[in-house]
Amino acid sequence: MTKKRRKLNKDFERKIYSSKKNVELVLAKIYDIDDEDIQKEYMSAFKKVVYLYDELKEDYDCQGFTDNSEELLLNYKNAFNHFESEFEI
Repeated sequence: MTKKRRKLNKDFERKIYSSKKNVELVLAKIYDIDDEDIQKEYMSAFKKVVYLYDELKEDYDCQGFTDNSEELLLNYKNAFNHFESEFEI
């Protein structure tokens, strides 16, 4: 039995790439914090954003663009925006 091809979406791939760059930038800024306690606090708070990005990327890599894709992206964006509003980076 042949495996069903996953549906691709170039615009969505650009959004995932942009999200990856945002996560990498914030992580780099967190790693640059000298105070270890503050760094741990920021990292702990950003963990949810990283998890949601990983979930988004993995879902797209495995399933392709599905009905669930936009919801995963929205969850990631909301978490990222919440982090930015709570923490000055």
